[in-house]
Amino acid sequence: MKNNGLLLVISGPAGAGKGSVASELVKDENIRLSISATTRAPRGKEENGREYYFYERGQFEKMITENGFIEYAQYLENYYGTPKKPVDDWRKEGKDVILEIEVQGCGIVKKSVPDCISIFIMPPSMEILEKRLRGRGTETEENVQKRMKRAKEELALAENYDYVVVNDVLEDCVENVRAIITAEKLRTQRLSFNI
Repeated sequence: MKNNGLLLVISGPAGAGKGSVASELVKDENIRLSISATTRAPRGKEENGREYYFYERGQFEKMITENGFIEYAQYLENYYGTPKKPVDDWRKEGKDVILEIEVQGCGIVKKSVPDCISIFIMPPSMEILEKRLRGRGTETEENVQKRMKRAKEELALAENYDYVVVNDVLEDCVENVRAIITAEKLRTQRLSFNI
């Protein structure tokens, strides 16, 4: 019997590199990245259905009332959420699914899906985090300051995660997350002993 895939919750402050980590992990054909829905406007070359599902506020709020999300949160005046159905389908197929979500969303997922594995991606320093945010070239000065303030709040919650991985060198960070996935798959409570 095939075991259900893992549900991996990856969070961290904006600019910590959680998107880069997730992009590397999904190169494995057995790992899927859940596409989140948001009410924020697309950035740069983002496309609907690829990086995010871009919803109007009313459409998002309708899905909330219909219990269509595993989790959702409001962050800097926009909603973000994880649609339920694709995640459930992939896990039943034995695929591991990554949810790249905000800190407040992680708490909700941990309550609704107790066997999820939560991983906090930590920047090497606040200075490097700020440099990464400015390097995007998409943030206003006001948004950089908001994100830095929010990052301090989020870093204080890292201890609530199962694992914390520092993203100094991307390749090392990805290998550490892969090691976590391997270890979690070997937990006795996840294995089927049909001998």
